[in-house]
Amino acid sequence: MRNALALLALLAAAATFTSGCAGPEEKMGRGLRNTGEIVRLGDMRSSIEQTTVWDGELAGGTTGVIKGVDHSLERTGLGVVEIITAPFPPYHPIFTQYIPAEPTFPDNNLPGLPHDPSVASDQYMGFSGGGEADFFPGSHFAVFDNQ
Repeated sequence: MRNALALLALLAAAATFTSGCAGPEEKMGRGLRNTGEIVRLGDMRSSIEQTTVWDGELAGGTTGVIKGVDHSLERTGLGVVEIITAPFPPYHPIFTQYIPAEPTFPDNNLPGLPHDPSVASDQYMGFSGGGEADFFPGSHFAVFDNQ
């Protein structure tokens, strides 16, 4: 019996150290991105924008807001579920027929790299790219728009 338990413990340790953790990392990251939707409100802005474009200004301010709240709450709930279940399979995105796997952004303010020395192409020469204050809704200013 001791030999069987020792062998089982050895196999469990070997499985733990050789399995990798790319799946749980990806699922946890996706869950954190989706949970931040309640603060970011990208789905809200996207729904208002698309409803205004396709259905008119009045519909954008009413129906678009309701759709946006609905999408934001769905994405936040899915993010909480993915955070809680991150250690367990399946690791691929779930409910993709209802909610896109990654958060959406409005077409008029697509995010880019921030203007930060850590992502600058040449910080010593003063040339870099990326947006300024992309985390504020409605503030789109990019140093170089052609990136």
